[in-house]
Amino acid sequence: MESLFRLSEPLEGLPESAKAFLFDCDGTLIDTMPLHFQCWERAVRGRGAVKPLDYEGFLLLGGMSGHQVAAYVCRETGLPEEGLNELVNEKRALYHESVDQCGLVPEVAAFARRVSRTHPVAVVSGGHRAAVLRSLEATALDTLFPVVVTPDMVEHGKPAPDMYLLAAERLGVEPADCIVFEDGLPGIEAARAAGMRVIVVEPKAALNPCP
Repeated sequence: MESLFRLSEPLEGLPESAKAFLFDCDGTLIDTMPLHFQCWERAVRGRGAVKPLDYEGFLLLGGMSGHQVAAYVCRETGLPEEGLNELVNEKRALYHESVDQCGLVPEVAAFARRVSRTHPVAVVSGGHRAAVLRSLEATALDTLFPVVVTPDMVEHGKPAPDMYLLAAERLGVEPADCIVFEDGLPGIEAARAAGMRVIVVEPKAALNPCP
């Protein structure tokens, strides 16, 4: 079957051109974005959303924290932003119930498995730590990554470079020697601001999973 994802650069030769590899989780290693979207839709529908949430716009948020996404979702669906914590918690609960449905981004996951045998690797995700760890566990990727960096570990999340700089520090490598795999604009900006080379992962067709 043809992959639903494409990479901005070929994978051949990458292990020889870097000392470490850093991977975003949602939409990069694991195909979670449709499920995240569905869970946000269910959460806001139960609160009386007056406008539908647009999937194409939602994909642009990849890498942002749950509270940043919640604020966007409220604005887009006509909900007041009071009670963001409750909305975020509800969405996280829905995601945890369904995460076993998620599959891998095959090329990236296979590359991560291969390169983890020869290079330091880390996950750098804007997601809630418990959700990221659960996603990695559900897809049997959890044992690959000795370092998992999430927004709770830094002062500024993506698109600031803090998370990627912390990952490089914990792996004991210079930022310029890292290659990052990312799908979301905030994460791409964060990695570039950290002085790292970026391989962009994007869906070939961004189809709304909930017409």
